[in-house]
Amino acid sequence: MNTITTTNFTFPGQKSVYHGKVREVYNINDEELVMIATDRLSAFDVVMPKGIPYKGQILNQIATKMMAATQDIVPNWLTATPDPNVAVGHLCEPFKVEMVIRGYMSGHAAREYKAGKRTLCGVTMPEGMKENDQFPEPIITPATKAEMGDHDEDISREDILKRGIVSEADYVVLEDYTRKLFSRGSEIAASRGLILVDTKYEFGKTKDGKIVLIDEIHTPDSSRYFYTDGYAERQDKNEPQKQLSKEFVRQWLIANNFQGLKGQTVPFMSDAYIETVSERYIELYENITGETFVKGNVSDIQKRIEGNVLGYLG
Repeated sequence: MNTITTTNFTFPGQKSVYHGKVREVYNINDEELVMIATDRLSAFDVVMPKGIPYKGQILNQIATKMMAATQDIVPNWLTATPDPNVAVGHLCEPFKVEMVIRGYMSGHAAREYKAGKRTLCGVTMPEGMKENDQFPEPIITPATKAEMGDHDEDISREDILKRGIVSEADYVVLEDYTRKLFSRGSEIAASRGLILVDTKYEFGKTKDGKIVLIDEIHTPDSSRYFYTDGYAERQDKNEPQKQLSKEFVRQWLIANNFQGLKGQTVPFMSDAYIETVSERYIELYENITGETFVKGNVSDIQKRIEGNVLGYLG
């Protein structure tokens, strides 16, 4: 399975390279960024040992399509996509928080609720809810942006402002953009027979001080989706929801005694299991975009990416 899990390119005008959990970001002349979506899989803030075929292409193509579908309401960093795994855009200074927004009590929120907590990131969750119920209105539950190998941490709006992580004026904009993006994302999902359950957005500032959306948007790594069909019936019967997200990987890891805790070891992932993960990512791509996924040529994926980026950079 030919996947791309690391890159070590040297591009003209390259100033630096940042290796994130999934993406590798090349700074070109302190003007633009070349962001390469690898096939790495991160869960519980731990990068899994094997790559997932076509995952990087899927993430990159969903994100670029969704940025095009939301650029009328929120400006973004993107300027070009010279390769299926590559996005190019304006150099930005990222805000040190991830704007997480939840329309339903699932995943991390549900785990906290089951543990008896009724406040998440300073936001009160109503009594009497059960897993996967819809919140009366979407709640914003930010997280600090961790370096590779570290864990993102829940943080409240009050603590963000108190610690000076984001100014109040900027944070008001981030909240407004987050709600607008979630509303649009929910509309797009509904048109495809899906429910956008929760997601996260990241923002940065351009050199001229403009706040823009960066990184990914509405992908299976950053978002959780349910199928609309049968949602109510499954809730009524207290059955698990049929979903498209990375949560199925998390649940598999939990079942195999791994949650990223100290002393735990990542369970072995067979090639057959890796293939099923790849198929699930393709399924989400086709559901959320309404288009058939066209696999990129992976006979020499490193050479393909390098050639396409060099061609773009001239």
